[in-house]
Amino acid sequence: MKKQNYLNSYLFDWDVFSVVIGGRSAMDTKYFIASMSTVEEVHQFLRGYGIDPESPVSKAELFGNFQEALQFIKRYFLIEGSPEGLPLKIPNSLYMVTDITELFLMATGKGGYTHEERLWAEVALKIIHTILHVDKDLRSNYFNVIQTQIFDQFYRYVSRDEEKVLSFMSKDGKEKILLVDFETKSKKSRDSVIIKLLHKAEHVAEELFDRVGVRIITHNKLDSLRVLKFLIQNNVIIPHNIKPSRSANSLFDMDFYKNVHYKLIKEALKDNLDETEFRKRAENYLIESTHQSNERNAHSSKNYQSIQFTCRQLIKYKNPFVKEFLEVRNLSRDHADHELSKKILALDQSLISRDISFFYPYEVQLTDFESHRINTEGEASHVEYKKTQVKAALNRLFWAIKKEKGFE
Repeated sequence: MKKQNYLNSYLFDWDVFSVVIGGRSAMDTKYFIASMSTVEEVHQFLRGYGIDPESPVSKAELFGNFQEALQFIKRYFLIEGSPEGLPLKIPNSLYMVTDITELFLMATGKGGYTHEERLWAEVALKIIHTILHVDKDLRSNYFNVIQTQIFDQFYRYVSRDEEKVLSFMSKDGKEKILLVDFETKSKKSRDSVIIKLLHKAEHVAEELFDRVGVRIITHNKLDSLRVLKFLIQNNVIIPHNIKPSRSANSLFDMDFYKNVHYKLIKEALKDNLDETEFRKRAENYLIESTHQSNERNAHSSKNYQSIQFTCRQLIKYKNPFVKEFLEVRNLSRDHADHELSKKILALDQSLISRDISFFYPYEVQLTDFESHRINTEGEASHVEYKKTQVKAALNRLFWAIKKEKGFE
């Protein structure tokens, strides 16, 4: 029977299609890298990715990423670096790789490598892919400016009196809300960012929303709501810049409490309640309200109680190079006949960005003192949270190797 060659044009890779149009991550496909049998095919892939395979700098950078990936695997996913790690060793063949092209060919089963070696090469490439996304996030170059501008929005209203009592206070001093603590989240460590990306379906560094954040701890739940109102009224947070899919509330049941609160306002007017009594009743209702489960983050404990949302701040960065360049340019005018001066004066200034503006996300967490105590104990603690992240990343990366080895 004559072979129907035209059918080759109609053989579709549904696994890859599920990534491009099906909402699946390439990290979760059966084969992370399509079949490549030659060095040139690997080079074509790298060019499409945006990397010049002939560049010595790019080659050295990729090989450095590979070395970091191997150390990362040992540190977090194998028992030699972590008690919860797998009782496995990285195959010696991976240590023999001297060019990243070899790793690609190994990952596609070319060159006489075993099935297990192919799986290990895939794991390494997935981590390299993640590291590249971390390193190529352009906004990280402006991180100090980002932190300063976001935190200053809050700090201008944070006050400590003579007795070091912490509060949010309006500029006119009429509004004051006592706080237990106000915490700022410094930049995540490199390893933390990589772990977080490895277990996220999105898997893009730009989509990490909690690299910058603040945690505000109030004395009670009612004051958490007052702080939220304060931040909105004083334009510290702009509701229009909130990312809706990132908002979560496990501190109280808003639908339940909203109805009760309306009634409480009417009671206060009717019965002429003083503020102390009003606050007491309001707080009791808030405590009584049913806590919603935290469905936004699968790695958070169901006991975690907080209000969390992600806002975006418009960051404005002034390029310090521009001032220095203009000074050199002005000096060049005094020696306009000099060859170097001519070149400097001929440079196109439009190519130099004077000011850069971009939106950057940051997370706000509001909770009361008692809820914070619960959050930091037992399974709700940050240590446990991190463990579940590492475990999820391990299972995602090593599921095929675990299956091969007969691990549950």
